Amino acid sequence: MNPPFIWRREALKFAALALCAKPFAALAQAASATPLVPSTPSAPIRLALIESMSGPFANTGEAVFRNLLWAVERVNARGGIKLPGVPGGARALQLDRYDSKGQNEEALSALRAAMDDGARIVLQGNSSATASALVDAIDKNNERDPSRRVIFLNYAAVDPVLTNERCSFWHFRFDAHADMRVAALMSAVKDDASLKRVYLIGQDYSFGQAVLREARRQLGVQRPDVDIVGDELHPMGKVKDFAPYATKLIASGAQAVVTGNWGNDLTLLVKAAREAGFNGTFYTFYGNALGAPAAIGDAGIGRVVAVADWLPNVQTSQSEAFYRAFRMRFPKPADDYVHMRLQLLVEALAQAIERAGSVDAVPVARALEQADVSLYGQRGRMRAADHQFQQQLVVGVMDRQGRPGVQFDVEGSGYGFRVVKTIAAERAELPTSCKMKRP
Repeated sequence: MNPPFIWRREALKFAALALCAKPFAALAQAASATPLVPSTPSAPIRLALIESMSGPFANTGEAVFRNLLWAVERVNARGGIKLPGVPGGARALQLDRYDSKGQNEEALSALRAAMDDGARIVLQGNSSATASALVDAIDKNNERDPSRRVIFLNYAAVDPVLTNERCSFWHFRFDAHADMRVAALMSAVKDDASLKRVYLIGQDYSFGQAVLREARRQLGVQRPDVDIVGDELHPMGKVKDFAPYATKLIASGAQAVVTGNWGNDLTLLVKAAREAGFNGTFYTFYGNALGAPAAIGDAGIGRVVAVADWLPNVQTSQSEAFYRAFRMRFPKPADDYVHMRLQLLVEALAQAIERAGSVDAVPVARALEQADVSLYGQRGRMRAADHQFQQQLVVGVMDRQGRPGVQFDVEGSGYGFRVVKTIAAERAELPTSCKMKRP
């Protein structure tokens, strides 16, 4: 029995796949038994999502869950993962959720519970500190117990060290790391000749520190004429009132803010800055959703910049079809936060398992090193040297829905992001210092 702090829910409702072929219907029926270990060829391939499902960052965990659920449903609807020797020719994916409560120790307990339940694919991302703890634990487990090896798929923990000094054969990152994102933002900063004073602020943990460190470095290289008039870190997920920070921001005379803040730490920061009268630009990693546009309002038009692997207003018919399909599946405005990279992650996993012809960790990891996937016109490939996914990045500027380039808004706010820069994958790519140790 699972400990009471783990909230588990089978993400797949196999009855909804009744229109699929009969062999897969039989596979779904077999998978619904949820055995403790995948002991039969037809048992589902279990994916364990370890994320904050409660606490101050619960909205981020729920957003990730929706994205992964949609991706898993898509794979299963087309017949599942094709493997030799499986009745019906395929195995379903099954997504289970484990609540880390935003705490590293809880995440490690969730990892142990997920492994006991038979999961050998772990997914996490909404904290680089948690990702680091999971990498350490998985490295030790995989060396100590080869029969229970685990692969870690990371969709959002972007501390650069995870694919540099601390790279691991068992860890794969599907988001651009912080230095890559900062470089994309700095390409927009470089174009703003009127910008002379910048304020740096971030969450006080490995990721937030990495963002500010790289922002300082790149400003010095690309815009040495810009003064850094503020540079501070704040406790992560604990600040309820950002008014004191907003007061310092105003007093500094800053024309722009650079921040890697996410979740409520971003929403509360921009809301406090707006209420204090700050009229400058926010250069953000995650200012394009999770309440931030609505919190900023008209003051953000032309002033909030966000970098992402994809934005809803990418001007292609395939991108539009992708976004409309997601909104059809999740029509509530509050659920409007879709990540292309999470869809590519699941596609890459499905591709790797089929190429490996196995669910064993080593052959699947080796196949993942060669992953090259496309979906709705978006392509990504895994770099084997460090397990850093390579894909294009886009930079968007907040504007009112209906204006040129802003067909779609965010979360029903009436504001969306117009794409102003597209950075090709080969330009977004950065060198790595990883020295991969392989089994």
